[in-house]
Amino acid sequence: MNKGETSSMAAAADSEDSETATAVTVTTHHLTVPPGLTQAELQELVHSISEFHTYQVGPGQCSSLLAQHINAPLLTVWSVVRRFDRPQTYKHFIKSCYVGDGFETRVGCLRDVKFISGLPAETSTERLDILDDERHVTGFSIIGGEHRLRNYRSAMTVHEYQNHGGEIWTVVLESHVVDLPEGNTEEDTRLFADTVVKLNLQKLASVTARDQVM
Repeated sequence: MNKGETSSMAAAADSEDSETATAVTVTTHHLTVPPGLTQAELQELVHSISEFHTYQVGPGQCSSLLAQHINAPLLTVWSVVRRFDRPQTYKHFIKSCYVGDGFETRVGCLRDVKFISGLPAETSTERLDILDDERHVTGFSIIGGEHRLRNYRSAMTVHEYQNHGGEIWTVVLESHVVDLPEGNTEEDTRLFADTVVKLNLQKLASVTARDQVM
C-alpha cells in the first residue's frame, strides 16, 4: 500500500467518524417541561434530569421524559419502585415476573417478565442498571425477550415536596431511550412507549395513595 492510498483511507475513516458523531445527539429533557410538571418544579429538578435522564440518541432511536404527581410520601413510593422483583405491583400488562432462587436486589440482577396476551410482546429479560437508596434513583435495560422495545433503557427518580401548610407529595420522573422498530416512525414509537409508561405511573400513583389511606 502506497502513501497516497494510506492517506485516502485515513481521510475516509475520519469522515465516517465525523458523520457518526454528528448523527448522535444528546437529549435536552431538562429544557422542556414534561406534562404533569410545573415550571417551578422543573427548575428544582434540572440537576437530577441532567444527571439521570440524559441520553445519547443515535439514528433510529427516540427518547422521552414523563412526570407523575403522587399524593404520598417519597418513602412510600420508593418502597414500591425499588422492588425490582415485583414490577407487577405498579405496572400494567404483566402476567408474571421470575427472578430465580436466592435473588438479591442489586445492580446487575435480572428478571424475566411475561406479559398478558393481546400485547405486541410476550416476554422481556431485564437488567437492573442502577439502584441508589440514598438518592432514590433506579433504572433498568431490556436485554432480551420477545417484544418490540429493542435496546430499551429507562431511569426513574423520586422526589419529595412539602408546602408551607405541611402538605407532602412526591414527583416521579421516568425517562427512556429505545430503538425504532422496523416500519415504525419516531412518533409511533414514542407514542407507544409513552402510553405504557404513563399508565404505569398512574397505577403507581393509585397504589401508593391507596396505601396511605389504608
